[in-house]
Amino acid sequence: VQLVESGGGSVLAGGSLRLSCTVSGDIIFTYFMGWFRLAPGKEREKVAIIDTDGTTNYADSVKGRLTISQDNSKNTLYLQMNSLKTEDTAVYYCATDPPNYWGQGTQVTVS
Repeated sequence: VQLVESGGGSVLAGGSLRLSCTVSGDIIFTYFMGWFRLAPGKEREKVAIIDTDGTTNYADSVKGRLTISQDNSKNTLYLQMNSLKTEDTAVYYCATDPPNYWGQGTQVTVS
């Protein structure tokens, strides 16, 4: 099983980024999928989850700004990030929920 994230980068506060995660195998059909983030000096945070019927849940800190979605025909998970804040700076990981499978992470820096 492989999860490969892309789309991270540096952006000014108020800007937008779109993260993508390509998932091998069929886990995207059978697992809840999510985005997690890890910032220096902070605990890992569950940012957004999408379950197998498309229901989504978000951390309070990102509600209204970040949107999780998935395209099963492309085996791809997305995280649309709008109105970014400096406190969103972190390494973002695509993973199953529970996090049995992880990607390598992609850095998002907001300044």
